Parts: sequence; C-alpha cells; structure tokens
Amino acid sequence: MLRINDQINIDDEYLRVTFVRSRGPGGQNVNKVNTRARLVFDLGACPALGPAVKKRLAQLAGRRLTDKGTLIIHSDRFRRQNRNRTECLDRLRLLIQKALVAPKKRRPTQPTAASKRQRLDDKHRRSQIKSLRGRVSLED
Repeated sequence: MLRINDQINIDDEYLRVTFVRSRGPGGQNVNKVNTRARLVFDLGACPALGPAVKKRLAQLAGRRLTDKGTLIIHSDRFRRQNRNRTECLDRLRLLIQKALVAPKKRRPTQPTAASKRQRLDDKHRRSQIKSLRGRVSLED
C-alpha cells in the first residue's frame, strides 16, 4: 500500500513493479542483471483519487501516461532493485501530491489610473525620441 497523505492510500492492486535490464554503459553487470524498475500505475481504475485529481495528474504526467490510462515510471539510477523500486514509488507519491493541490483561480483585475497614465507618458516620450531621428532640414 502506497501512502500519499493522511487521507489517501493506494492499494497494491493498482501498482505493478517489474524489473528489466538497465540501459546505457555499465560493463558486464548491466548486461546480466535486471535492476531497472518499471512502475505501472492504473490511474483510471484507482478509486482513491477523485476525477479532478486524476485530470491534473494526467496533465502532470505528460508522455508517461498511456492511452489506456496507465502511468509508467522508470528508474535505473541505482544498482539495486529495491532502491530503484523505492525511487519509482517516491516519484509517484510526489506526482500525486502535486496533483492534489488545486490551482488558484485567477481573478481578473483592471489597471489602475496611475499605471494607465504612466504607460501613455512613456509612449509619448518614446514617440518624441523617435521623431527626433528624422531628417534634419537646413531651415532649422
């Protein structure tokens, strides 16, 4: 069972961890030992998360979310299966904790009179500077 916070726990039936060979250089060890952890989380079937949280989690997951609604997280940072498995679970926990925080609603505001005046003054000043860049006549 994966504990997210005091109210939310995810059952192991929605989590599946498998181990595969790591990628990249590493000598003989990388070619014969399956240390890379692959965590598959069934987001669509998990009842512990509400629909709004699932939607935000899907946005945060990005390409890690498959078309079938499963979230896949890989870890091959460590040389031990257990540490890579723990890191996958920690990444999932952090991702869900971020998704639990609802974004604040934006409250539209109007610019103040002083800021409008300042913008117009700056425009006028800039216009004056640019007008001085024109051709100089001999009559002046």
